[in-house]
Amino acid sequence: MATFTKTILSQSDDGRGRLITGTNSAGAASIHTASSTVTTIDEVWMYAQNQSAADVKLTIEYGSNSGTADPIEVTVVAESGLMLIIPGLILKGNSSPKTISGFAGTINVISVFGYVNRITA
Repeated sequence: MATFTKTILSQSDDGRGRLITGTNSAGAASIHTASSTVTTIDEVWMYAQNQSAADVKLTIEYGSNSGTADPIEVTVVAESGLMLIIPGLILKGNSSPKTISGFAGTINVISVFGYVNRITA
């Protein structure tokens, strides 16, 4: 029987937001690392907020081992509160855990929050 556990993003400090500090893939901030167990699935929910006075483009590198695969781009509206950016997408464990990282058009103005529903067989 499968188990279901709600947990914080792996790079979150006790559930707090992860500040996006880079402006390109090389400087992308690590947000979450999925399991390396093949029978584990992470259902990822992420939200972003932008504290600057201007809209900012956020790029999430979703499920990559190298940092450049599967980019998800979204414009995070200025000072509008939390905005859903990853709506329960799945990452499955394998011998090289998949990662999620992010960078933005402006540094230190976007924070990413979220949680993972970890499902194990």
